[in-house]
Amino acid sequence: MSQLSAAEIDSFLQSLAVEKRASKHTVSNYQRDLKRFFSYCREQQIEHWAAVDTVAVRQYIAGRHRKGISSKSLQRELSSLRSFFAFLQKTQGLSENPAKVVQAPKQARKLPHTLNVDQMTGLLERTPDSVLEIRDLAMFELFYSSGLRLSELVALDISDFDFSEGMLLVRHGKGGKQRLLPVGSKAINALQKWLAKRPEAESSAVFISAQGKRLGQRSVQARLQRWGAKAGLADHVHPHKLRHSFASHLLESSQDIRAIQELLGHSNISTTQIYTHLDFQHLAESYDRAHPRAHKKNAKKP
Repeated sequence: MSQLSAAEIDSFLQSLAVEKRASKHTVSNYQRDLKRFFSYCREQQIEHWAAVDTVAVRQYIAGRHRKGISSKSLQRELSSLRSFFAFLQKTQGLSENPAKVVQAPKQARKLPHTLNVDQMTGLLERTPDSVLEIRDLAMFELFYSSGLRLSELVALDISDFDFSEGMLLVRHGKGGKQRLLPVGSKAINALQKWLAKRPEAESSAVFISAQGKRLGQRSVQARLQRWGAKAGLADHVHPHKLRHSFASHLLESSQDIRAIQELLGHSNISTTQIYTHLDFQHLAESYDRAHPRAHKKNAKKP
């Protein structure tokens, strides 16, 4: 029977580092998680590892949750416990893994922040005052037109576009997946204006710096933030907010979530479904503003 000893944790961590070749960061996280759980077991007067059951693990996780530990952190702690008890099953003959069936509390999914249609119009109808701003406007129009990720935009080459068909090929999508996307007329117009001014360069990239090199992600983020400030937007504007706005506005108009899934390059429909919650929130707010029976707080008592 395996005694409640910190030495068992040390043996597990050594196995993790040597046999599993885990990184120092991973070993450090596991060590911290397991030492904390060890202290908890001692407080509960659990005398040996075999006496730890599912109830004990669940109560431990619940206590951590009450202290405000995030769902993501609790999932990692449970992963540490599962791996440790699997090690004890293998080396000490424990019959069960008490952490195997315990789940971390689900964390409320945050709705993405978007710009409304008027804000997007204000952002994209600013007149550029330099060659670099002509480039910037082409980038921002393309984000909103096609729902690109930042990494996808900076990876685009001139050869990825078919202007006659109004299409672009994303060759470096998430997970190495490719997809074909439509490009709106406003974005095509902005792109053609940029390509007419684009300096000659060895790089095949669509968007290049003043030095003729492919533009980096941080540069795009900084340029968008600067552009947003010039347009008078109070909130911080980042590339993913334009992608979120693209998806949200398209869903409001089309209600075709499957098409939006394809356009965004989501492998799982559940990732896209967050925009249905956003759309419902928009409808609920419209209802509260417009429906004559929605304003309950103003209703007179009989």
